[in-house]
Amino acid sequence: MEIFLASLCLLGTFLQCTGQASEFHLEGDYLIGGLFDIHHVSTPVYHDRPEANDCTSQQFLLPNYRRFQLMRFSVEEINNSTNLLPDVSLGYEIFDICSDIQSFPGILKLISVNGLIQTWGEPQKSLLKTIAVVGPFTSTQALTIAPLFMVDFISMVSYGASSSVFSRNQNFPSFFRTVHPNKDVIEVIVKIVQHFNWRWVAFLNSDNDFGSDGREIFMTKIKDTDICLAYTKSLTLQTNYTQTFKQIETQKIHTIIVFAPKMIVEALIDSAIEMNVTNKVWIADDGWSLNKNLPKKEGIKNIGTVIGVSQPVVTIPGFSDFISSAKSQMHCENAEQQIFCNQVCNCSSLGAEDIVTADPTFSFPVYSAVYAIAHALHNALQCRSGRCNLSPVIIKQLKKSNFTLLNHSIRFDENGDPKFGSYSIVFWNHRGDAEEVGFYHFHPWISFFINNTKIKWYTNGKVPTSLCSVECPVGFAKEHIGIHKCCFNCEICPNGTYVNTTVDPYKCNRCEENKWSAAGSTSCQLRVVEYIPFTDIGAILIMVGAWVLVGLTLAMSVVFAINYNTPVVRSAGGPMCFLILGCHSLCSISVFFHFDKPTSSFCFFRLFPFILFYTVCLACFVVRSFQIVCIFKIAAKFPNLNSWWMKYHGQWLIITVAFVIQALIHLIGYSNDPPKPYNDTASYPDKIILACDINITAISCSVVLLVLLCSLCFIFSYMGKDLPKNYNEAKAITFCLLLLILSWILFATVYMLYHGKYIQTLNALAVLSSLYSFLLWYFLPKCYIIIFQPHKNTKQYFQGIIQDYTKTISQ
Repeated sequence: MEIFLASLCLLGTFLQCTGQASEFHLEGDYLIGGLFDIHHVSTPVYHDRPEANDCTSQQFLLPNYRRFQLMRFSVEEINNSTNLLPDVSLGYEIFDICSDIQSFPGILKLISVNGLIQTWGEPQKSLLKTIAVVGPFTSTQALTIAPLFMVDFISMVSYGASSSVFSRNQNFPSFFRTVHPNKDVIEVIVKIVQHFNWRWVAFLNSDNDFGSDGREIFMTKIKDTDICLAYTKSLTLQTNYTQTFKQIETQKIHTIIVFAPKMIVEALIDSAIEMNVTNKVWIADDGWSLNKNLPKKEGIKNIGTVIGVSQPVVTIPGFSDFISSAKSQMHCENAEQQIFCNQVCNCSSLGAEDIVTADPTFSFPVYSAVYAIAHALHNALQCRSGRCNLSPVIIKQLKKSNFTLLNHSIRFDENGDPKFGSYSIVFWNHRGDAEEVGFYHFHPWISFFINNTKIKWYTNGKVPTSLCSVECPVGFAKEHIGIHKCCFNCEICPNGTYVNTTVDPYKCNRCEENKWSAAGSTSCQLRVVEYIPFTDIGAILIMVGAWVLVGLTLAMSVVFAINYNTPVVRSAGGPMCFLILGCHSLCSISVFFHFDKPTSSFCFFRLFPFILFYTVCLACFVVRSFQIVCIFKIAAKFPNLNSWWMKYHGQWLIITVAFVIQALIHLIGYSNDPPKPYNDTASYPDKIILACDINITAISCSVVLLVLLCSLCFIFSYMGKDLPKNYNEAKAITFCLLLLILSWILFATVYMLYHGKYIQTLNALAVLSSLYSFLLWYFLPKCYIIIFQPHKNTKQYFQGIIQDYTKTISQ
């Protein structure tokens, strides 16, 4: 079937309405459709059969009627122009679509030819006289009717449908709009919220395509910001606003974003005034920020501060005169002219002043939409030198739009969205006016500005806060509470950590090994690297002491060598004395490696020479103590042991075994885990102590061997306490051992309490003290006798002492 007749069943019922001459229709060479919701159905109307809504019986919307008149004015202005569309007259067919989903009669008339609608897929037999449509206003209206126009690529230029879905060019190829999409309005709202550091907000949106789209975009925009959506609610005229405000108060939200049309917002604000909702910041979208009634309502000042995003008010020259002229002529029109349904207003009671001073929002989008269609038609008809020709297919020309209108460059991007315009940021002052306090420009580049001084907050000067949790002090990390990132506890970052709020405010980061921080820090500082240099006064004194010790051992060795065969030297140990003195000199090497920056070799020589050669020294004293006891006490009781000891040179065997055991301990331990330098960062938070990492197992075994030798030496010395004076080394050795033990006990005590750089100085001092104890209290008295008391260094003197001892024992 070539002609789709089913629609006529609907259309036939609509041609029965007659009335006053219509402002909705104007004849012309080409018609522009107009879709304006001059009236609005607040509650859906249900019918038992297909039937048109009588829009005149619904609520009248003055701002929308103003936009309707702006379209009429724009067409008349274009028709009076000699430059745009010369010799071509534009007409219009405008419909009052008071319902979002029940406004098809007017739509079907626009896409029909002579009352007939051609079916899809049929070849086009005649051209539609309607070349394009201005409107509709709401996103839901546009979503409902746009598919009917998209099929035949009839251009739609909406002045109010801002849902993001219309940016999908593949779904809406002939859809254009002169109003910015929701993403741009939401972008400005987010900028405002961030500008005033509000982080705990409510988002109230209308329960339709426009509101739902705005909420989804807002949630996406704040995902990577500090803003938290504490509460959201979809509103209708039937919503229980009391419950909504209770929820907002319970959650202590002080900033409320309202993204809804005029009627819902008025009901919401009325409820807020009635419930005495106070101390809030209200952020308005561009649909109600310039509302003329709300700022003057009684009690509006009590609800808090209202700021909003609005379209800049553009004064359109000649519009006021047009309205005045149109209103004066309305009563003279023919009252018998037949019109189509929903092309009646019954607005004769309105004065010109009422219309001109109504909410001007979306006025320039209507004006620029009509002009965009006219310019596209002008280019499609190839108008030159006052003449036009060819067919009016304008979709391609609309995409190429580039003209200037009231100092605005009108262009569209590839999705049909505007590449012109800006937003104003307004504040409802105490006079009931929307005062401009800032702007957001899109082109040629994005710029944002708010003059804070112009805003008079309900707090009398201070910017209100809207936070779930107060921002943490410097140096504190956040700890989440619940699901919202804006709700948190504050925990101070301990020593050695810091918080970087720009990267991750929820984590205390550890400082690098060479850095430190005090509790509550936001950055780390370099640690002070500490060690004892060779130039340190303490190091110099100890190294001088070590050189003195070497000198003393050398001098004593010379004295002992010269007096080698004397009784004092023989009783002191004879050849063993030179071994002890030589090992003392070798032990002193360790002292020099306790200073300067530790290296692997330094760490090795700090302990190895001292432990190894001091083992030999102690073994010599053990053997010497044992020999004295053996001569005077054991030989008589155990002659075989004495003979074995003399035959196999037991003293050298014991010394060799002790040396080999200690050397093996070092070899095995250090080959597996040699000592190495390390940075001690645990002892002090702000310092790095350069120290050596020692194999604990190896050093423990070495110390055990040394302790064993000390114990044996002490036991044998005690056993010989009553021997002849010149042969009794017990007191001297015991005293030396006590000094040795006391030195290391003191060092161990300090080491447990103090871990600073001077511990190496104390360690070197303990080593030096261990060496001096035997040198000064064992060998020095012998040298004194040799040099200053030579009469005591004779055989007769020693024999006399032995005889006295024998008599004493026999008694």
